Amino acid sequence: MSGVLLGSILSAMSTGAGALPILFIQGSITHRFRDTLLAFTAGIMMAASLLSLIPESLATGGYIQLVIGVFLGVMTLTIMEKNIPHIDLSHTKSGIQFDEKALLIITAITLHNIPEGLSVGVSYASDAADTGNLIAFAIGLQNAPEGLLVALFLINQKIGKFTAFIIATLTGTIEIITGLIGYYLTSYIGFLVPYGLAFAAGAMLFIVYKELIPESHGDGNERTSTYSFIVGLLFMVILLEIL
Repeated sequence: MSGVLLGSILSAMSTGAGALPILFIQGSITHRFRDTLLAFTAGIMMAASLLSLIPESLATGGYIQLVIGVFLGVMTLTIMEKNIPHIDLSHTKSGIQFDEKALLIITAITLHNIPEGLSVGVSYASDAADTGNLIAFAIGLQNAPEGLLVALFLINQKIGKFTAFIIATLTGTIEIITGLIGYYLTSYIGFLVPYGLAFAAGAMLFIVYKELIPESHGDGNERTSTYSFIVGLLFMVILLEIL
């Protein structure tokens, strides 16, 4: 219990950690830096899905559970994407009223964090002791640039730096609640574990291919982003071997 709570809190608070630099940054962050960070995160999440979540799902269940779980993860993200307006934060211009646009951004980011929190909670319910920590780490890294982009957007809407930092941090707190829900569901209903692990893998793979990779290749930094993706993947492989 203490492990999943701590992991959920750390992964959720990574959103705030990512937004922290806006309190000190005077200028703007380059597209190259942003794209490199997103691609690095994509590599980490890809490795976590393929080398941790999917093998663990197969070990605790089988191919049927894996396919069903991955499909449910992908479909959940697909449904959320279709029903929650998606806005590319890095290309949003200033001059839009905070009441309309910023509220939409905050709501969308908060709701998109729900499956990520579930992924962390389910991972801690696995018999593999390190799976939860690894997935919490991977989700946390994905949350960091997200928090930074949300905070930068809010600043463009003439919101104060500290207020923008607080709001960006709060968008990640829902992961604590959903992490605990995912943990309790799979802990007390044991047969859900392989489905839950596969669900987490499907959700993460969707985020990688649909969101992180395209966004990291949209500003002419394809080669740098590709290198960063590979480095992120290898970094996670090494981390898996060490742990």
